[in-house]
Amino acid sequence: MAENVEQNYEGVWDTRIGFGAKPAVIVIDFLKGYTTEGAPLYAPGVVEAVAKTPELLDLARKKGVPVLHTQVRYATPNYEDGGVWIKKAPVLKCLVEGNELAEFCDEVKPQEGEVVITKQYASAFFGTSLMATLHVLGVDTLILTGCTTSGCIRASAVDALQHGFRTIVVRECVGDRHDGPHEANLFDIDAKYGDVVSKDETMTYFQAL
Repeated sequence: MAENVEQNYEGVWDTRIGFGAKPAVIVIDFLKGYTTEGAPLYAPGVVEAVAKTPELLDLARKKGVPVLHTQVRYATPNYEDGGVWIKKAPVLKCLVEGNELAEFCDEVKPQEGEVVITKQYASAFFGTSLMATLHVLGVDTLILTGCTTSGCIRASAVDALQHGFRTIVVRECVGDRHDGPHEANLFDIDAKYGDVVSKDETMTYFQAL
């Protein structure tokens, strides 16, 4: 009888890294393009994730946990800063200055003084100042929220691990276009790159800081 995927991974790809001592929350690309019905980027799972995230951010701020945000921006008219990725995914061309779809969702928009990282590619680290900022903050744990699970969340989780951070993905606070890619990528992140944990577990960790 063939073993199921959980049995296959058990004891091989199921180690827990856990929370560290100095966390930061990264809110990745919670932009209106993903939550506006009829928009090409619209993703129902992101709508749900945005709704679950404000409570987590409120507690992080109360406990003095840095909250950083990322946004995607491209330069018109040629989108040259998007390189090959914008050719592969031209749906991203709406993410330009002045387009409402490129603005932060109101429920999770940055508060005054919070760092906003602008990026052109999937990872929050690639070609940005994020690593230098986290170094200055003395962070050892990254709490990832945002979208999409199969794209920018996964890419940022892989890079966070490779940069030496304990990587935590909050299950309820990330979303995607479809449950299939969402669940598959959460499974893979949890197996290889970080810990996928519940919002309640994350908030309990914040409370104990």
